[in-house]
Amino acid sequence: MLKAEIYVYLKKSISDPPGIAVLNSLKSLGFDSVEKVRMGKYIVVYLNENDIEKAKEQVKLMCEKLLCNPVMEEYKFKISEE
Repeated sequence: MLKAEIYVYLKKSISDPPGIAVLNSLKSLGFDSVEKVRMGKYIVVYLNENDIEKAKEQVKLMCEKLLCNPVMEEYKFKISEE
């Protein structure tokens, strides 16, 4: 079995209101050294697959078809044996 850890995040050119809200909250709690916060999604998918190359292609398609909005978001992933 393989585990895919997928990170989906907004492109740098896209405003991130949740990140700004967290930044403001952290600063109000006294974390003055925090300069910027960007929020994203962390998704774990377990695949009943042994071929890492097949798994990579499947995860890429999952991201392109459902998990990521290519207009606003980017993604990266890593696959490991579980």
